[in-house]
Amino acid sequence: MDLSGVISISGKPGLYKVVAQAKNNIIVESLIDGKRLPAYSTDRISALDDISIYTYEEDIPLKEVYQSIYEKEEGGKTLSHKESLNKLTDYLLEVLPDYDEDRVYPSDIKKLFQWYNILHKAELLEQEEEEETSEDSKSEQKTEEAEKKQPAKKGEKKTSTSKKDEQKSAAKKSTSKKSTTNKTTTAKKS
Repeated sequence: MDLSGVISISGKPGLYKVVAQAKNNIIVESLIDGKRLPAYSTDRISALDDISIYTYEEDIPLKEVYQSIYEKEEGGKTLSHKESLNKLTDYLLEVLPDYDEDRVYPSDIKKLFQWYNILHKAELLEQEEEEETSEDSKSEQKTEEAEKKQPAKKGEKKTSTSKKDEQKSAAKKSTSKKSTTNKTTTAKKS
């Protein structure tokens, strides 16, 4: 599950994916309808990677909460954020039994479920095992490609350095010839 690049903008509905960065803003794409729009530095932007849920012991990152919901639902959607607050809190107690009921507001619980369903629809919720295996195979492929490319680069560097060495030695020879001719002309004049 990769939540990097997914943000929430206060005052705007839904979640957004960061597409590009401009001079004074960032360009984001809505996960709901795919429209792109600028987000300025004056907007209150929250990255989902940075959000966590209060518990009595320690804060739990949103990624871990979504992972446990994903496992409970077996990869499917969860309750709608429009369900009654009692249903939502009961479900959250099943998934995260020690969340702090005093500091986690009802609006936060509704956002939690709404964002989960948006991420599920956008297919950004995947099990970490699948990602790890794909990342491992990608890293292995990259290292193999790098090993194949390195001998070619070393050979290219040798030829370019030998050319440079030849140019330097040729330049030294020409300067030494000039200095000897200057000495002979000055000796003749005296």
